[in-house]
Amino acid sequence: MSTETQNSTLLPFAHGQPALSGRLRAIPEDFQVCEEIAFALDGAGEHVWLWVRKRGANTEWVARRLAERAGVPSGAVSYAGLKDRHAVTEQWFSVHLPGRAEPDWSANPDPDFAVLNAVRHSRKLRRGALSGNAFRVAIRDLDGDPAELTVRFQHIAATGVPNYFGEQRFGREAGNLEQAERMLRGELKVGDRHQRGLYLSAARSALFNAVLARRVAEETWNRPLPGEVLMLAGSHSIFAVDEVDETIRQRVAVFDLHPTGPLWGAGELRSGGPVRELEETVAATLPIFRDGLTAAGLAQERRALRLAVRDATLEFPEPRAAVVAFKLPAGAYATTVLRELVRPAD
Repeated sequence: MSTETQNSTLLPFAHGQPALSGRLRAIPEDFQVCEEIAFALDGAGEHVWLWVRKRGANTEWVARRLAERAGVPSGAVSYAGLKDRHAVTEQWFSVHLPGRAEPDWSANPDPDFAVLNAVRHSRKLRRGALSGNAFRVAIRDLDGDPAELTVRFQHIAATGVPNYFGEQRFGREAGNLEQAERMLRGELKVGDRHQRGLYLSAARSALFNAVLARRVAEETWNRPLPGEVLMLAGSHSIFAVDEVDETIRQRVAVFDLHPTGPLWGAGELRSGGPVRELEETVAATLPIFRDGLTAAGLAQERRALRLAVRDATLEFPEPRAAVVAFKLPAGAYATTVLRELVRPAD
């Protein structure tokens, strides 16, 4: 399998390839991310939740530094998800400190991150335990008509974008995908459980992207087909439909339901009819990933094909510069929105 197929510039565009170009991430402040959780912290318990701002730093690296400050093993520190390194991000970490006083989190400040707040909570922070992320992205050296960018952004905000996994899912220059292929062919032995998980995730994401790319090319990524597996917005609740009636069409049209694609694993596909036929046909073009994921014992799951872009705003603070802001649910990639909006000049 060619890893080039996961290059975002080669995946089909839902709204046509952008005519405008601009420079992204000239400095970390150009890409800002703020994590959101949907519950309140109770103020007491064995775990200390830390609200951390980091700049140009890797999430796992920050977690190790926090463990050092607290004098605990690295496994005592957790976070909901990895955040972009080349950015300014704010996110939660939790540190397990049962019956222990907290260290002075402001002591020995680090130039790459700062603890902004600390709150006790009864439970640890688990992976995926966030409702979404808020993004603020600057586009510099904009080449094109700002009015055209405004129209395109409004259209994206109203209709959504394909919910592709971003390139960062596949590692630097798709390295995780290459290693996944070698591992699943039996050419590479991977003893580290975390690393093996990364490779399986890359393979699974590539197969999902391939199915979504076919649906985008056929212009069915945002409308239900017979045999569709639909996901209720704001949840992971799914159900299959043999036929599509007007009620289903209307619920999809107003973003109450989303068509889904497979996160491949063992067991039967939930889809049927033409949807299942399409998914099996695409998976057959990637037999190493299809068969390897089945053998690995991962359960069949589903992911929404469409990504809703919430609270979207666009500003032009100066000539040839724009700032876009929007919110996405957990597990979604801002790069999948930006690729539909503007071509990266760099």
